[in-house]
Amino acid sequence: MDRVILHADMDAFFAACEVRERPELRGQPVVVGSPPGQRGVVAAASYEARKYGIHSAMPSREAGRRCPHAVFLPPNMRLYSRVSKDIFRIFERFSPLVEPVSVDEAFLDVTGAQRLFGDGPTIAAKLKATVKAETQLTVSVGVAPNKFLAKLASDMHKPDGLTVVPSEPTAIRAFLAPLPVGRVWGVGKVSEKILNRAGFQTIGDIQRSSPAHLERLLGHEAAQHLFALAHGEDARAVEVSWDEKSISREHTFLEDVSDVAVLEQTLGDLVEDVGRRLRKAGKYAGFARLKLRWKDFTTITRQLPLTPPRCDDFRLRAAAQELFAAQKLIAPVRLLGFGVGQLTLQSAGQLNLFEKPQHGEAASRAVDAIRKQFGPAAILSASAKLAPTDQKKTKPTKDKLPL
Repeated sequence: MDRVILHADMDAFFAACEVRERPELRGQPVVVGSPPGQRGVVAAASYEARKYGIHSAMPSREAGRRCPHAVFLPPNMRLYSRVSKDIFRIFERFSPLVEPVSVDEAFLDVTGAQRLFGDGPTIAAKLKATVKAETQLTVSVGVAPNKFLAKLASDMHKPDGLTVVPSEPTAIRAFLAPLPVGRVWGVGKVSEKILNRAGFQTIGDIQRSSPAHLERLLGHEAAQHLFALAHGEDARAVEVSWDEKSISREHTFLEDVSDVAVLEQTLGDLVEDVGRRLRKAGKYAGFARLKLRWKDFTTITRQLPLTPPRCDDFRLRAAAQELFAAQKLIAPVRLLGFGVGQLTLQSAGQLNLFEKPQHGEAASRAVDAIRKQFGPAAILSASAKLAPTDQKKTKPTKDKLPL
């Protein structure tokens, strides 16, 4: 039996949740993110706001300039998380094979569900109707033989769209041929420019080329990947188990900051939030990472291994301070971030004879429990400033990956 994959993508999810809670905003341009008078970016925009060219990641000041009468609302992650759980419970009624992509989108393998609910398009229509009836929100769905084609299809007729990709290879190639090369998964702005300069404007141009020609432009692996997707070939399975690969938190200052004390205090707050989320997820981190963005938008990241992996605030705080102390502040800071990665379910490796990180972990979890019961202000950090550390410890490594 041929695979049938759905990609379900909620329409302007954050903004739609806000409008659902405030019906008086229906039909108005709604922007979720920092207000235009402050430094920050757009997290989401309603389709009414998108008519003015507003999109996610756009600076809020630019969004306010484009649409002065837009309604700006701060993000309400508790609301979005609650609604997301409702949506995924609906997805799981149609198939046990659900792969979350983010809080508002997922892949569903409904191959085995067709005997219960009908063919792929029928299942997609029923899923859309159920989401609308139970959440008052709309979802766009792509139906296809694989994940690449399903995700591509879900974006073609937003909002509230349902797009079905043919399953026969010749028809798939014809479906893809007129689309721009930038629609291929993995083709970013840089590679798109390279392909355009070489005469590749559409996916059909790639289909008529050869892997050898593409390899001279993009390298072997990228060429093979691009050529296969251009022909609609994608063997990836829907992965039910989905784990967070990293946890991070960033803060953009309203005004650029040069005061070390302010930066250290802010970094301490970020570390505590990341540590709390890390412990809540039941994970341990193999490295810590610092992110700094200067006044001119130049951005650097530095990371430090955590051996063995840790989750307690004491070690995370020490790592953050070590990274921060090793980095010369060459300009006022616009953005500060802290994150952890290489997450595992348990700490690995032998402990130093004189080190008892389990005590630090127990203390950190005790603080989590107190704050959960009595509020964030029930217990404060031991100091407003990160404790100094020996800067001769493990040398931070340069790292270009984003937090």
